[in-house]
Parts: sequence; structure tokens; C-alpha cells
Amino acid sequence: MSEENSFIERMFHLRENGTTVKTEFLAGITTFMTMAYILAVNPTILSATGMDKGAVLTATVLASCLGTVFMAIFANYPFALAPGMGLNAFFAYTVVLQMGYSWEMALSAVFVEGIIFIVLSLTNIREAIFNAIPMTLKKAVSAGIGLFIALIGLFNAQVVVGNAATKISLFSFKASIASGTFHTVGITVVLSLIGVLFTAVLMERKVRGNILWGILFTWILGVICELTGLYVPDPAQHMFSVIPDFSAGAAAFMPASMAPVFGKIDFTNMLTLDFFVVMFAFLFVDIFDTLGTLIGVSSKANMLDADGKLPRIKGALMADAVATTAGAVLGTSTVTTFVESATGVSEGGRTGLTAMFVAFFFLLALFLSPVFLAIPAFATAPALIIVGFLMLGAITGIEFNDLTESIPAYLTIIAMPFCYSVSEGISFGVISYVLVNFLTGKREKISILMYVLAVLFICKYIFI
Repeated sequence: MSEENSFIERMFHLRENGTTVKTEFLAGITTFMTMAYILAVNPTILSATGMDKGAVLTATVLASCLGTVFMAIFANYPFALAPGMGLNAFFAYTVVLQMGYSWEMALSAVFVEGIIFIVLSLTNIREAIFNAIPMTLKKAVSAGIGLFIALIGLFNAQVVVGNAATKISLFSFKASIASGTFHTVGITVVLSLIGVLFTAVLMERKVRGNILWGILFTWILGVICELTGLYVPDPAQHMFSVIPDFSAGAAAFMPASMAPVFGKIDFTNMLTLDFFVVMFAFLFVDIFDTLGTLIGVSSKANMLDADGKLPRIKGALMADAVATTAGAVLGTSTVTTFVESATGVSEGGRTGLTAMFVAFFFLLALFLSPVFLAIPAFATAPALIIVGFLMLGAITGIEFNDLTESIPAYLTIIAMPFCYSVSEGISFGVISYVLVNFLTGKREKISILMYVLAVLFICKYIFI
């Protein structure tokens, strides 16, 4: 074994985890490509507050890179971090645009939340919460996340769309053709469905890297369609060119300065009730989104021990907490563990080396942003849909004959896609688990911490 491979083995314990450098590389690039959309989406969302879009892009890249490296070093897990979807929307549209606070004040709330997060991680509170959740709910969280990320994929591909009458509905090819938008939107739906079928065939044939190949295949089809006029980009409909744009020459490869957002933290309103409410909202969602993702992805990778505990969870939680704090200083909203990490796990990623590869690709994106920003949502959608299928398999571990276990599990599963939130799924599951078992006389199954969590979740719905 070479000295380099020996160092990698000592640091990440590849043989112990049944993996190789090649497998971890494939897992890393797959995870990165399924979450690369955050490089385009996060700056767009946060720029609505007045933040400089280019500066936010650089901050997003560096915060994602740092957080993912922290995960690799602190916990040796194949989980990637980036500014969280939902949390960035809350930051921009609720805290700043709706409530009227400055984005500097919102960053300070994220910073304080991160500090509290670090303290909670050091005191084992978050680890205790993770361990208190029954195994049935952990299986349900994994299945629920599967449905959730599948729904994200269906939305990204526009296979499923918003509908005023029925809330959501299947994309209408007939309406698309009649309105003349088929070559803008309809063709991408077709391409994403082809991508799902292509990936499924590769999986059945046990082709290594099948999810990654599915992404690349769908993207290449998109490029061919654009070159031949079958796909016509229309920025007004958020349908952009899938061909990398190097028209800016050498400048296209240079990252934008972070100066407009770096260190812009404002503690002026720190002692006000409004600040506390905003900070607590960030904290609450971040805690349970992270716990839900760790439960779901680690269950998929069979990383939980016989008692349903995740070894080295303190390091994973600490990585998330430190990344959130660092991200606020860099100039972006809450950094959290991404459910898209499941795509890399599905490719065989088992150690922090996967995370290191993801971090490397994020860093590379600073200088190759035209390439990575050209990866369309409809190309990564097949990966999310297929991984959703793989994670749904956890449902077989739920004891459906015991209604005190299966009904809370069921509520956990359906709440995640229907409420569009991992944390809401956990909330529904915990509250229903406690109430169902308490009211049916099976109180010995409920730990003290589960009672506390149920009360906290109920209070959240009443007061926040």
C-alpha cells in the first residue's frame, strides 16, 4: 500500500467500512451534482433581500465547502452540508421582506443560533434527542425523506406542478403544446422521465455510478436538444441554457468578492423579543431538519447500531453547528446537512472521504461556476426520484400490526412531503407517538425526553 493510500486508510478507515477510494469518489461527485443547484438557487433567494448575488454565491460555496470538510474531519461520515432550502426562504421572504428586518440582523440571528447549536452539541442534548426517538420513527423518517426528496425531484423536473384548483397536479403536455411552451418546459419533463428510466435500467444491470451516469445522460440530452432547437431556454420561466457560458472570458473563472456580505452581522436588536423569536425559529427548524436528515441517511446506509444510535453523532452535530456559525460570518443563511447526501450513500459512500470529495467539487465550483451552474434541475431530478425509491424501502422495517407504532410512523412519513418539511414530519411523529401510546395505556414505551419533545412541538404550533 502506498504512503498516500495508507494515510487515507488511517484517516477514513475505508476497509473497515467496506469501501474504496473509487467508490467514495463516485459517491462524492454524485452527491455534489444533486445539490449543485444550491449554487444557483441560494444567491437568487438571498439577493431578494438586497444582498449582492455574486458575493452570496462565493459565500455559499465556501460555507458548503467548510461545513462538508468539518463533517469529514469531525465525524468521518459521507454527509454534505450547504445553506438549507426552506431556511434560506424563511431568511429572505419572512424575516427580511415580510417582517421588515435587515438582512444583517437576520445573519446575526443565524450566527447566534449557531453558537447555541454548538453549546447544545457539547452538552449532549442533541445526541440525547436523537437517541430518544424510537426506532420505528427513525425508519419512518428515512421513508418520509425518500418521499420528500422524490417530490423535490418531481417539482424540479416539473412533472408535478402547482395548480390553483387541486393545489398540485401532473404536468399537462396538451396545455403546454397549446400555449406554445412545450419546447421550453414540456421537453424538459420528457427528458427527466427518460433520465429516470435510464437510471433504473443501469441500476438493474448493476452499473457502478448509475445515479451519476443518469444525471450526465439527462444533461447531455438537454444540451443536444438545445443545440437542435428542441429545447428553447426562457429565463422568464426560470428555464435557462444548459450549455456552459464562457462569454466573459477569463473573468468567468474568477470568484466574486465576498466583501459586500462578509462579516455583516448586526446585533442592534439582539435583546428584543422579535430577535429571540426569529433566532428560535431558525434554531428549531435547523435542529430537527439536521436530526431528520442524519436519521434518514444513516438508516439508509445501515450506520445505526442495534439500539438505533448513530456512532460519532456528536461530531456530525458539531460539524453542522460550526458550519452554521461560519456561514453567517461568510454571509449566507443557515448551513445544514443535505438530504441529497442520500444519493452518494446510494452509490456506496460510507466515510468522510466522500464528504471531502464533495467539498473539493464545491471549491472547484468557485472557478468553474459556468459549468456547474449549467447543470439543470431536470437533469438532477431523476437522481432524487430514484433515491426516494431507495429510501422508501425503510418502510419494511415498520411493524404495521402494532398500531401504536405504525400510525405515528405513517403520520411521520406523509407529513414530510405534504408539509414540505423534514422537521414537520418529526414533529407529527413525536406528538402522535406520545399521545397514542399514552392514551392506549402503553406509557412504559415513552421516555421522559419524548414527553418533553412532544410538549415543545405543541408549543411551537401555538406560539410560533
